[in-house]
Order: sequence, then structure tokens, then C-alpha cells
Amino acid sequence: MSAATSIEAPFLLGMMRLHEVVELHSPLRMADWIEARLDEGLIWFDHADIYGDNQGEALFGAALRARPALAERIRVVTKASIVASVRDASPFGVKHYDSSPEYLTQSIDASLTRLGVERLDHFLLHRPSPLMDAEATGRALDAAIAAGKIAAAGVSNFLPAQWRRLQAVMQHRLSAHQLQLSLDHTQPLFDGTFDALVGDGLVPLAWSPLGGGRVFERPAERLLAELAEERDMTPAGLALAWLRALPGRPRPVIGSLRAERIAALHADAREELDRPTWYALLEAARGHEVA
Repeated sequence: MSAATSIEAPFLLGMMRLHEVVELHSPLRMADWIEARLDEGLIWFDHADIYGDNQGEALFGAALRARPALAERIRVVTKASIVASVRDASPFGVKHYDSSPEYLTQSIDASLTRLGVERLDHFLLHRPSPLMDAEATGRALDAAIAAGKIAAAGVSNFLPAQWRRLQAVMQHRLSAHQLQLSLDHTQPLFDGTFDALVGDGLVPLAWSPLGGGRVFERPAERLLAELAEERDMTPAGLALAWLRALPGRPRPVIGSLRAERIAALHADAREELDRPTWYALLEAARGHEVA
């Protein structure tokens, strides 16, 4: 992966809930929010066309148009391939996945327009489709890279056989894999998925890195709180440190848009976990010791 597309960040700022935060619907106020994050050194923003049914990208783009200088400082990940039922033009009105060249090309162009950027730093296939024609999809992604529309292509929620089938027919290397991973969801660490993506050189991006708050409700809650207090950090920051201790240093995609919470997680990002602490948290989260 080139330096231009390398994702070096303690976490990415997820935009899934942006359309729900009314106070950030003002382009100028949203521009202030983006600029504050950039000044903190947080430059990576994670989008998807399905977030808010295009609203997330549109609101972000309106802020960039209100303050054009910001566009040169940000780095964007966005995703497509999920067609919501309300967007299905067929008589069925069914939610489905579409990784056809025509759909992906239109999606890339639409995201560029909504976001108001000249290039998407990473474009990910949001979900794998059993109907994917890997060769056709691969050609479309390679063409988008060649045209300068995207800097790198990746996947999300794919199994190893699925991304390898796509990679085998592409000229460019797949860049990243966004997967569900947290103390609340450790399955990828034990079913071969995580080892495969690290072995294949994909940057791991962890969505729902706090399990939607479930990491604080399950058996690990008490230990997280105790260790966080000892280390003068937040339990959430400790849960993210647990993720970053893994090979490939997964980049969490956090969902909060609150400035004070983001600042706290950024301050906690310096924390490194030793092996016994990492396993103690794993044991607490799973409710049993390792074999």
C-alpha cells in the first residue's frame, strides 16, 4: 500500500450516525466539527452510501463545500453494494447486494459528487454478494483506480474465500477489510478470518469496536472499569487498546460524534497492553479461560 493510502490513525471517525445529529446539519457547524478533528490529528472519516440513505455523505460534502480548504486535509473511506429495500426499483422492494460493474461505477461517481472530493482514498465493497461476477467486479475496481476516482479498493464483511476470489482477478492489491471485531465479538480471531486478512496484507478496520456498548454490559465490564481506573483512562479507551494490540494493529471505527468523547479516546490511544492483561480481558469477555 502506498503512503498516500496507508491508514495510519488511532481510529477512524465513523459517520453512520451523522444524519441523526441535528446540530451538525448546518454546513458551517459541520465544517467547524471537521476542522476541530483535523486539528487534533484525526484525518480519517468512514462513510457508506447507505448511512442515512445518502444523507451522511451529503451532509459531510456540504460542509466541505462551505469550507473548501478542508477537502485537502481529510482522508475518506466509503462503502457501497448494499441496496436498501426503499432503493430497489423492482416489484419486490427487497434489500439486496449489488457488486455489478454498472452499480459500483455509479456508486463511486455518486459518492464523489455527494462528498465533493476528487478521489476516494479507500472504496470498499460493503457486503459480499453470492451473485458477484468476480472478474467483472475486479475490472470495475481496477478501472476506478486507473481513472483516479479511488486510490485503493477493499472489502467489508467478506470471508477469506470471497476476497481471495476477487483479488485473484485484480491487477491492484485489495487494501483493507472492515469487519466486526471487539471484545464482544471475538469470533474472527478463532475462525481463521483475522489471520487470513493479516496474512494477505489487508489493513483491518474494526466496525462496532465497542460492540454497540455491549462490552460494558457483559462479563468484562468490571475488569475494564478496574483496569481503566488503575491506568487513568476510560474503559472504552482500554477496549480499543485491546484491539490495537492484535497483529496488524486494527484501526477501530468509532461511532461517537461527541467532541469530548473523541478527545478522551484519542488521549487513551497511547496505552499499550501487555500479554497477561490482554488475555485477562479476553477471558472476562468470553466467560472462560483459553484451552
